[in-house]
Amino acid sequence: MNSRLLLVGDCFYEKSNDMANKKAEDIEIRMCGIEPESIVDGPGFRYVLFVQGCPHHCHGCHNPESWDPKAGYDITLGEIMAQIKENDQLRGVTFSGGEPFEQVPALLELARMVKAEGLSLMSYSGYTLEELQERNDPETDELLGLIDVLVDGRYMEDERNLTLLYRGSENQRLIDMRKTRETGKVELFHSDFDDEIDII
Repeated sequence: MNSRLLLVGDCFYEKSNDMANKKAEDIEIRMCGIEPESIVDGPGFRYVLFVQGCPHHCHGCHNPESWDPKAGYDITLGEIMAQIKENDQLRGVTFSGGEPFEQVPALLELARMVKAEGLSLMSYSGYTLEELQERNDPETDELLGLIDVLVDGRYMEDERNLTLLYRGSENQRLIDMRKTRETGKVELFHSDFDDEIDII
């Protein structure tokens, strides 16, 4: 496999160049699991992808089976989009994990397809928005540019709060990425009925 190494924090991760030779629908992504109909992973009725592989290993993680990047299974973006298109009740797609930003090239292609269908896009990440921006990676930047809502930051069990919307610990931010792009500063997503309708 032709690849290059991407430095993320103190670790190197492979980025495949083979994707350039594939149609978007034939690109594979490593998955832990899929929830085709969720009402708890973002605004509205959502299709949720739990990607495989995570370097954070947060204590108390809800999905520790997603940590090992070699576990899980492969699925093509075409197969995912076929499932999404079958359900006309979906209002959006959520990237969860695992750590979505360890599979940026594949998720970027999927994000383009999701947005082309007029669906909203939400993502979780153990990285903060600032850490993702500091990568200075064009693909990461483009993916961030397609996301409507981002939950950022590692899960911290000593800051656990079950009353928080769409997130598990107090340190995590629920970021309105559209407003953040408009203002150039981090804008938090405040959910009420009107906001939920607007974002989806």
